Amino acid sequence: MPDYLLLVDDIKHWKKHYPSHPVAAVKDYLTGENWAKRPHLHVINLCRDLSYQSLGYYASLLAEARGHKVIPTVSTLQDLTRKTLYGPVLDDLDEMVNKALGQKSPEVDISRFEIVLQFGKCESETLRPLARKLFEAFRAPLLRVEFRRNGRWRISRLKAGSFDKLSYPQEQFFLQVLDKQLRQRWKTPASTKQARYDLAILHNPEEKLPPSDQKALQAFIRAAADHGIEAELVTPKDFGHLLEYDALFIRETTALNHHTYRFARKAASEGMVVIDDPDSIRRCVNKIFLNELLATHKIPTPAGLILAKGELERAEQQLGYPLVLKIPDGSFSRGMYKAANREEMETAAAELFRHSELILAQAYTYTEFDWRIGVLNGEALYACRYFMSRGHWQIINHNAAGKVQEGKWETLPVDATPPDVLATALRAARLIGDGLYGVDLKQTDKGVLVIEVNDNPSLEYGVEDKVLGKQLYQRIMGEFRRRLEQN
Repeated sequence: MPDYLLLVDDIKHWKKHYPSHPVAAVKDYLTGENWAKRPHLHVINLCRDLSYQSLGYYASLLAEARGHKVIPTVSTLQDLTRKTLYGPVLDDLDEMVNKALGQKSPEVDISRFEIVLQFGKCESETLRPLARKLFEAFRAPLLRVEFRRNGRWRISRLKAGSFDKLSYPQEQFFLQVLDKQLRQRWKTPASTKQARYDLAILHNPEEKLPPSDQKALQAFIRAAADHGIEAELVTPKDFGHLLEYDALFIRETTALNHHTYRFARKAASEGMVVIDDPDSIRRCVNKIFLNELLATHKIPTPAGLILAKGELERAEQQLGYPLVLKIPDGSFSRGMYKAANREEMETAAAELFRHSELILAQAYTYTEFDWRIGVLNGEALYACRYFMSRGHWQIINHNAAGKVQEGKWETLPVDATPPDVLATALRAARLIGDGLYGVDLKQTDKGVLVIEVNDNPSLEYGVEDKVLGKQLYQRIMGEFRRRLEQN
């Protein structure tokens, strides 16, 4: 049987009369170094709070980065946050719901009830087939399922359950099911596939710093036509029409609690070709996850620490000054602070902890410019050097007046890129997937360091395409065509 670990908010929550399983407090799992050294660990996350950027959420996020198999995954947690994400699965189960509940006695006047599934198991024999289907789609230890009747029975709501909310009989049933679950192999649910040749390009005309400007978007549309793909620009309000297309290309800054992730998740669940795919978004947008993933695979990064509240002294002692504090899901140089002393660090940390239970501290590494290597399906696509904004420590300076000042840039042929920069970028990108990425790196006297991997890198007309010209757009649309034909 593989090694496994149960995560709880506080070790006291695993009561003395419970079975003797390996149990750890979530904070110890997140900040302890030993857990990261056990790559084949199976983790069951029983934290009470699994909401976005809670400690329970980070436990599932970092488990994936460490190569651990975890239930529930961040994908499952995200899917359960909105009915727009889990609704399509429920639609497919309508007939099964009515077959199971349609025989309820009409003498019982009930229009709503709720059950708790425990690793896809329930005590109702009638609902067991449905419970198995729900667990295949949403692999959560505890899943609260609400049923409502309005002429026909439907599942009206899904929500991750909490161990502390179980009644005593439910608790005993859970412990029995848990024991069986720990003896089984963990499987990954399969996805469905379909194929056509229409492409939706998601963009947001209101975005101040979009990944692609209007000229670049039009270049993509022209390149798509050359490959027999009809591309069309869509906006966030077009979510309801997404299934009219066969592929999705996201050209808007992505985030997890955001419509861009919902677009990607919906597209992927329907078997569409999608860049950025939801796995890539999850792996890239959170800097804490990315830092852990790179460290696990021994890819060099600036020295860094994951910090919870009350741990600033640890950063001060291990990293020294200056250092950089980052919110997990910042983008375009936002959500980052450089601190030259304890006072500046405390001020920056107080602001960042307002938004997240964990933050990332990294040793400040000065370079005149950052490398950006564009990678598509494991191959280098373009190479740029982005210089720091004048008088500022970042490429983009968001000043107090709300203005944005960017540094200079230089695009180079891929074969003119230093080999160690190129090799490191490709290694980092492979950890994310086979999509379109922008790997940011610093070239120092001590070697090349990866700063981050972007799931929807900037592709602006006259900048990243300076060397390849139209071929940059042709290669990306050609990759869509290849995937559509294989799908």
